[in-house]
Amino acid sequence: MAIHKILRRSLSAEKRSNEVPKGHFAVYVGESGTKRFVIPLSYLNNPSFQELLFQAEQKFGFHHPMRGLTIPCSEDLFVDLTSRLS
Repeated sequence: MAIHKILRRSLSAEKRSNEVPKGHFAVYVGESGTKRFVIPLSYLNNPSFQELLFQAEQKFGFHHPMRGLTIPCSEDLFVDLTSRLS
């Protein structure tokens, strides 16, 4: 019985980690798109962020390896940019 509670809790936590709050969207960052970030939709209006989107379009077109929007830049650059947008 205890194992069922542990599994239920684990699956519940996994589901929550995949959810994206209203007004946000998920992107994958890095050349291999390994790190997932959830960011506000308002970033889409920023010219610096739009440049990242343009780079993603140039590299991947509309086929993204993670089945989500993949930004082809380093995690450090992405964190630096988004911290200035906040």
